[in-house]
Amino acid sequence: MSTDGNNDTAASDDVKRKFKEALEKKNAQHRKGEAHLDGDSAVHGTHGAVTKREFRRKSG
Repeated sequence: MSTDGNNDTAASDDVKRKFKEALEKKNAQHRKGEAHLDGDSAVHGTHGAVTKREFRRKSG
């Protein structure tokens, strides 16, 4: 029985190692991109309301 336990532990460790390597590879690729912190945004300001709507009751 001890060989099965060791084999399961080794397989579990191998899977964990593979996932960790894949995650590190993914994160390394993610960090390669540019942050674009010096770029200019297309949005330069917000628009205010052009006119305020006025609601009136009917008089008749």
